[in-house]
Amino acid sequence: MIRLDDTSRSPSQTRVVVAMSGGVDSSVVAALYAQAGYDVLGVTLQLYDHGEAMHHRPGACCAGQDIYDARTVAEKLGIPHYVLDYESRFRHAVIERFADAYAAGETPIPCVDCNRTVKFRDLLETARDLGADILATGHYVTSRPLADGRRALFRPLDENRDQSYFLYATTQPQIDMLRFPLGETTKPEVRALAEGFGLKVADKPDSQDICFVPNGHYTAIVEKLRPEAAEPGEIVHLDGRVLGRHAGVMRYTIGQRKGLGIASSEPLYVVGIDAGLRRVLVGPRSALGVTVIRVDEVNWIGDEPLETAAAAGRDLHVKVRSARAPAPGRLALAADGALEVHLSAAEEGVAPGQACVFYEDAGAGARLLGGGVIRRSRAPVTALTRDAEMMARSA
Repeated sequence: MIRLDDTSRSPSQTRVVVAMSGGVDSSVVAALYAQAGYDVLGVTLQLYDHGEAMHHRPGACCAGQDIYDARTVAEKLGIPHYVLDYESRFRHAVIERFADAYAAGETPIPCVDCNRTVKFRDLLETARDLGADILATGHYVTSRPLADGRRALFRPLDENRDQSYFLYATTQPQIDMLRFPLGETTKPEVRALAEGFGLKVADKPDSQDICFVPNGHYTAIVEKLRPEAAEPGEIVHLDGRVLGRHAGVMRYTIGQRKGLGIASSEPLYVVGIDAGLRRVLVGPRSALGVTVIRVDEVNWIGDEPLETAAAAGRDLHVKVRSARAPAPGRLALAADGALEVHLSAAEEGVAPGQACVFYEDAGAGARLLGGGVIRRSRAPVTALTRDAEMMARSA
């Protein structure tokens, strides 16, 4: 079931700016609002050099073909369409942070930064300048009003399409203006709607890659912007043995097994990255599990203040990877005042730079409560972790 808006104003008196990426989802959103009689404007963001974008391989989003597709859909629907040059904003807010994170031994999520800044900060401001009452997108997440008049975000009907993980940094004022009409539908239904509207993008493949990474090789961008991330260093076992050399910390993430380039009689995984020492720590799978996660840059959109929730040890569910189901945990305050998440069961592959996203519960329709950036995690104390701590202190 698709809900467009629940305001008391008539559609013709409600201006809707639709963020049109050129894909089928946002195109259907624009078509739904246009069909219902809303005053619709389509906006597409040019996020990097248009000439370079035209040479990106199919499957990458935000390329020149996508701008063309969005314009074609807007013409079909008879709505105005604008292409906004956000290249400098995107470079500063997304690409530079992406490179910084890899140089620091972290694993970033550029889509979160893009939503947090370029789309739901800068584009919302532009939408207001255009007189918009609503900014609508094709994300798979549900927005519903609360009893007090505020709106909240919830996991969508189709859990396989859930994009709430990437929207945890959305603030309350932004949520109140945003609409996500596809939260209660499925992808096959959306494609069927596109066919019904006669949109040429009905069968267009979903984007798979990071939009600004040509050919899927992110290391080339990181090395160009932060060459120190490609400096060689040691691959060290948790027991202190030097097992080999690596060609830059940017090539590794916590939990990685393939591509280590070392010989071992047992399966080894990346369990830590020390960018300052250019050291990649490896160990057995048993060393990957963590039960305590420290987060910062926290955005909280729950009902009570974050400090109250953390001090009370509020129970919630968390996702530490976009493709994982929410797992039980609780908020806590560390001795130094930092926010921690204590997991009920150990999670593997918890990587600094990724997001720890908070939900009220685990199922479809669960309310999104916010989240933060994973900075450090603490594994169960074992001989292996004691050895790792001793190595770190003696380094």
